[in-house]
Amino acid sequence: MNIYDKSFTPSEAVIRYLDGDYVVVRPGSFVRCAVTGKPIPVDELMYWNVDRQEPYADADAALEAFKRHGLSSQ
Repeated sequence: MNIYDKSFTPSEAVIRYLDGDYVVVRPGSFVRCAVTGKPIPVDELMYWNVDRQEPYADADAALEAFKRHGLSSQ
């Protein structure tokens, strides 16, 4: 089955985030950004936090999460 099949239903993946890599625990086509709630295709996932096990849609969302948790560099 591929994503162009009419019977294909997108599903949310469960992922364990590691340093510089991740392990798919339950296969799916996307994960949801912890800040924006936006779906992120698994093959486009680039930003996450290992300690909080959270994915982020982009660098801005990752920075927002960084600020929310009181980890600013100032």
